[in-house]
Amino acid sequence: MAFSLASITKGAGQKPPIVVIHGSPGIGKSTFGACAPNPIFLRTEDGLGMLSPDTFPMAKTWGDVMSALGAIYSEQHDYKTLVIDSLSALEPVIWAQVAADAKKSSVEELGYGRGYVLALDYWQQLIQGLISIRDDKGITPVLIAHSEVVRYDSPESEPYDRYQIKLHKRAFSLLYERADVIGFANWRTLITKTEVGFNKSISRGTGTGERLLHLIERPAYIAKNRYGMPETIPLDWQAFAGSLPAQ
Repeated sequence: MAFSLASITKGAGQKPPIVVIHGSPGIGKSTFGACAPNPIFLRTEDGLGMLSPDTFPMAKTWGDVMSALGAIYSEQHDYKTLVIDSLSALEPVIWAQVAADAKKSSVEELGYGRGYVLALDYWQQLIQGLISIRDDKGITPVLIAHSEVVRYDSPESEPYDRYQIKLHKRAFSLLYERADVIGFANWRTLITKTEVGFNKSISRGTGTGERLLHLIERPAYIAKNRYGMPETIPLDWQAFAGSLPAQ
């Protein structure tokens, strides 16, 4: 294809971000998604508790997931946010599909990590579907995930532990690349030191009950944003939306 100035696409304004929120169970990730504008939930686990947003039936197969995405894309509705809850529970669904494709009982039976490579095709399908829903329908994807503590081998320092999205490393890398915002949800913790004598002290952590959303990566956790958002805000949809640049 020959390129010319006539082929240039003019900027058409800012698109809704693809948002990933990860954190420990019970921190309020689902509540965050439920407070977004006109949300519809695509659930792969039963984590809504007392919340009662509009939701598809529980997605138990890859076909269920793609059917829901197709419905959001093609049918008439007034939803503005699609919340997938959660990516961490979706991953075994993808692995089950990979195993079924190969007529195996488990993704591990494919050997040498091949199953996890093949799983990337399904993650790509998911992300492309979300991009189409975002670009063509103006719907904001909010993807909820659990966190886990992972040892990180830094090329610049000694290894250290950090909170990371609970996914296989290949899926995590793809998601990290494609997401516009990754927020780490956690409690505000205060550290106090008590002297116990003999030049020794004991450190204790106390919680304030305040829930925070970290939007810039630090050694302790994975986070990112493409919009110059603040480092830390309350774990609240209004605070999040107010931190995004104006359209």
